Amino acid sequence: MPYIPDVRQNTGSFVQQTPVFDVSRIYEVNVNSDEFKELIVTLAQQINNISIVLNNKESGYFLTEEFVTSALFYNPASSNQLELIPEFRLTINIGSLGAGVTTVAHGLPITASWKFVDIYGTANDSIGFNYYPLPFSSAVGATNIELRVNGTNVIITNNSGINFTSCNVVLEYIKS
Repeated sequence: MPYIPDVRQNTGSFVQQTPVFDVSRIYEVNVNSDEFKELIVTLAQQINNISIVLNNKESGYFLTEEFVTSALFYNPASSNQLELIPEFRLTINIGSLGAGVTTVAHGLPITASWKFVDIYGTANDSIGFNYYPLPFSSAVGATNIELRVNGTNVIITNNSGINFTSCNVVLEYIKS
């Protein structure tokens, strides 16, 4: 089970940049003294703080293969709120996106215990300079762009009337 930091104390998870001790003291202190032992403990605590903050930061990689983001979710299969599970991310290059329905295999071995936590993307028209978020909801309902996922595919229904030159979809999910 992952370490759960005290959220109230670690909100933002930043490591201070000002040294917590004078590094030059390492050369002056007798290695057999209590002062040296305190210096080593302080150094170990600072390294531990850096490790906690580093492990709590979400990785900003959007790869075309499954990637663990470092984000942690509550486990829907557990009543223990401290039992967290990792989030995974997969970015799918859809390519060009024409009118109508486009179906692209995602290649994920989805099971009943999986939960999607976010499904989103963008459609880009570098010729007509149209850039749409996915899904897209228009005031004119007939021009919406629907984005959904099933057990094998990403399915986009493009009713915008625009032929997009490129499209990417991001799937974020947990496996409980």
